[in-house]
Amino acid sequence: MNFLEKTKTVILVHQKMPSIPQGKERIHILLSPQFYTIKREALPVKYAYQAKRIAPSLFEGLLEEGQSYRYFVIKEEEGWLFIAYSEESITTFLKQKEIPLLRIDNIYFAQQSLHAFTAPVKMGEEDALVNLNETVTIVPQSALPLESRFLRVDERFIPKKGIRLEGEGNRYFGKKEAYVFSAIFLLFAIMYVAEGTRYKKATTVEKEKLETLLSQYPTLESSYKRKSILDTYSVIDKKERKKRDSIKAVSRMIFKGSTLNSLIVDSKQFKAQFACKDAKIAKQVQRLAKEAQLQTGTLKNNHLIIEEQAQ
Repeated sequence: MNFLEKTKTVILVHQKMPSIPQGKERIHILLSPQFYTIKREALPVKYAYQAKRIAPSLFEGLLEEGQSYRYFVIKEEEGWLFIAYSEESITTFLKQKEIPLLRIDNIYFAQQSLHAFTAPVKMGEEDALVNLNETVTIVPQSALPLESRFLRVDERFIPKKGIRLEGEGNRYFGKKEAYVFSAIFLLFAIMYVAEGTRYKKATTVEKEKLETLLSQYPTLESSYKRKSILDTYSVIDKKERKKRDSIKAVSRMIFKGSTLNSLIVDSKQFKAQFACKDAKIAKQVQRLAKEAQLQTGTLKNNHLIIEEQAQ
């Protein structure tokens, strides 16, 4: 037994459940049949993505109108099991029960845990979940034998694969922000490659000039004069490296709440201007700039100027 392994918390979600106490630990959600509809079909398809394409037509007339549905498919011995669910309905219910989406690792359907239902599972004070003809079904507790032993939902009920909701709370930023960040990081990547290529070409040309110069003037072979020449090019090398490192550092300062408004990179200066959402974000950007040995200047409304420190 591994005493250091952390036990995973699994919560059975059903319509009559109480609100969940606030906490920081990650949880797994097991949905009762109240949140999904299943259908079994023996279809001549081999892969899950093929079965998922057929799913909408199989549920025509079986689902509530006015809602959008997603589909989860499971391969069974004699065909496919299709699960239809409304992401919007699940998200709304979880918020009502004070379960932040950021706390949720994965969400599973009770039908996926059929193997674990070796005995009934209590679902509130009146109902229970049981394995009835290979389907997880809700039955009244009064219909069960008096000596029934109830199982507690735990790690045994976690299947191999689950779903993740795409609600705003489960993302660090929205799709529009993601596109903007992607474009910015692509710009940095292009600039980084361009600077690297230009630097490499410049270094190669300068080395060739140096070798030609040494071959024409043998007196320059003396260690003193050679060192003087190399030191000159070493300064150029350090400047180029500093510029590339500064670009990498600025890319780390772009995150939610921090927007890059302008960036100037040339032979004379390196300057970036950020607009921060609040003072807390501004301090975080300043800290990152300090770690990268960059100089920061504060403007109004949490706007910052980042530039290379004077040498």
